[in-house]
Amino acid sequence: MAAIRIETYGDVTEEYAPDPPPFWLLLTMGIVWIVLAFVILSFTYQSVSAITILVGLMLVLAGGAEIGEAFLAPGWKWAHAALGVLFIFGGVFAFAYPDETFGSLALIFGWYLLIKGTFDIVFAFMWKGVDLWWLGLIGGFLEIALAFWAVGYPGRSAALLVLWIGLGALGRGLVTIVAAFRVRSLARGAH
Repeated sequence: MAAIRIETYGDVTEEYAPDPPPFWLLLTMGIVWIVLAFVILSFTYQSVSAITILVGLMLVLAGGAEIGEAFLAPGWKWAHAALGVLFIFGGVFAFAYPDETFGSLALIFGWYLLIKGTFDIVFAFMWKGVDLWWLGLIGGFLEIALAFWAVGYPGRSAALLVLWIGLGALGRGLVTIVAAFRVRSLARGAH
């Protein structure tokens, strides 16, 4: 494992290499991600519930982190606390009203694609002299076209959201399983 360098006061530096998570934990997490991906990609009521539960959990955890940050941050304590309360409220709302949460997420996802596509086009023109700059331009136009297609009908937004999240969970699971076997091979090589 590569050492992480942390700068301290003056010219004193400290190096350490964090221990990776155990093989079994990474493998279990990878399998859970893949099972979750298949549940989501089946696009049934369970996938809507799974996406809403994931969003709810993510919002509650983010809210807890922001509230913790309010106690630790040197400034903007009120902003961290307010954001934490909003995140927790959003998480509770996601658990209480899963259908409304899913519909809102689908619509927000369409808008996300529109905004991201616009930024990708702008950045492509900013990097016009760089090799393959036009790939960002094409990607941006495709994202904008996909956004208009998805926002045009709520069912398409929902299907696109499910596909995006399902494939993301599948990719995360595969990467985590590969990392598990990489950790195991590194551990065996160290002995």
